[in-house]
Amino acid sequence: MITNRLELAGQVSRAAKTVTGINGIPHSYFLMEHRSIQKEAGLNRSVYCKIQVVLSGEGSQSLLRYLEPGSSIKVGGFLAWQQGRNGQSRLVLHADTIEPI
Repeated sequence: MITNRLELAGQVSRAAKTVTGINGIPHSYFLMEHRSIQKEAGLNRSVYCKIQVVLSGEGSQSLLRYLEPGSSIKVGGFLAWQQGRNGQSRLVLHADTIEPI
């Protein structure tokens, strides 16, 4: 298997919304923001990103308790390209771990 793993710390900027797929599997979506200072070419760089996070399956729904807007969390999972119904595409983090920080 080829590695596709990301861990990102940040804050929940939009509360989770849960929908049930046609196969009966729940999918929860929320928006996360990350801000930090990173070293690049020996210099400090301010970094900001916003990413949609997806939690899928019954077992992962217990992780929703950490997802109040403004709460600080660390999320782990894999990245995937997702195209919305409106035709817009974006990079999405499919989470399998969420921890409060």
